Amino acid sequence: MVNVVEVKTKKQQKEFLNFPLRMYKNNPYFVPPLYADEAKIFRKDYVYYDTSEAVYFLAERDGKTVGRISGILQRSSNEKWDQKRVRFTRFDCIDDAEVAKALFDAVENFAKERGMTEVVGPLGFSDLEREGLLIDGFEELSTFEEQYNFPYYGKLIEACGYGKEVDWIESKLSYPQDEGGKMEKMADYIMKRYNLHFGEAKSTKDFLDRYADDFFDLLDRSYEKIYGTVPFTDGMKKMMMDNFKLIININYVAVVLDENNKAVCLGLCFPSLAKAMQKSKGHLTPAALIRVLNALRHPKIIDLALVGVDPEYENRGISTVVVAELMKMLRDRGVDYAETNLNLEDNYSIRNAWKRFDQVEHKRRRSYVKSLAENEK
Repeated sequence: MVNVVEVKTKKQQKEFLNFPLRMYKNNPYFVPPLYADEAKIFRKDYVYYDTSEAVYFLAERDGKTVGRISGILQRSSNEKWDQKRVRFTRFDCIDDAEVAKALFDAVENFAKERGMTEVVGPLGFSDLEREGLLIDGFEELSTFEEQYNFPYYGKLIEACGYGKEVDWIESKLSYPQDEGGKMEKMADYIMKRYNLHFGEAKSTKDFLDRYADDFFDLLDRSYEKIYGTVPFTDGMKKMMMDNFKLIININYVAVVLDENNKAVCLGLCFPSLAKAMQKSKGHLTPAALIRVLNALRHPKIIDLALVGVDPEYENRGISTVVVAELMKMLRDRGVDYAETNLNLEDNYSIRNAWKRFDQVEHKRRRSYVKSLAENEK
């Protein structure tokens, strides 16, 4: 018999955090989140709780944990998109349909009690969190920014009545051997045509001091219609700034300014922390800290994190500038390849831009949705 309990005690909170670490122990593709950051979900002052309500469940059988899940009522998302949804996230489960159904029943009941009509996910509090269920690419190393899961998860979710809403594609990008500086010439032409220039910064702190406000403005406007996004709050901005201070390498960021020194395009790449965090199960031990610092200083893989573009410049070829800068990073800094993280499958403008690289689309993720009203009929 499966017993689902809501996480209330410190012991249950610890079990919720540790269960996936046990499930994926020694899995070569799983990359844990930073444990200290993940533990913040149980703090009353967690940055997202001014716009959200969350619940956390554990599934138990014969005294052992066999699954976990979280439900999120993201009010600002529902208001923005005019929806009545609860998001599910942090779903981990043994390969057992009874356990999965018990977990999703708990989240669906949470949603119904609050008058919601749909459950969707995996989606976190915002698109800054890990999202999407891996449905292809199970033998690829996960990025630090995204979650790995076993192949059977999709089968369990679909058996609970969930269907596809959207898919994301992830790609590996390598420097194209026949490039010969062609993209740089095109980028130079676009920069001159629109009186654009690159912003400068002496350090990470200098970069954030100069461009952080412009960056958040660009993200809010350029991501406004992107699936799953929510407006930035002051708390979210502060959280991002604190995280950026730790993981930004100034060599892997770029900001494009207009003639009035206003940012019109800003992109961030992060040195990959995937391998650095695997051995310590997400704990920032002294040994893990050394691995992280080495990864930040001499990355072999870089992860594409965030790109913001002023909507006025979207049709002016500014993506060429982003592509050219990324190519220079791959060519000149000893980087093996870049990981795109998540691109919506119908975002053809960005997917076509990646075709200028030696590209391999190696992972696919999915967000599922279930109508609770139809389920009641």
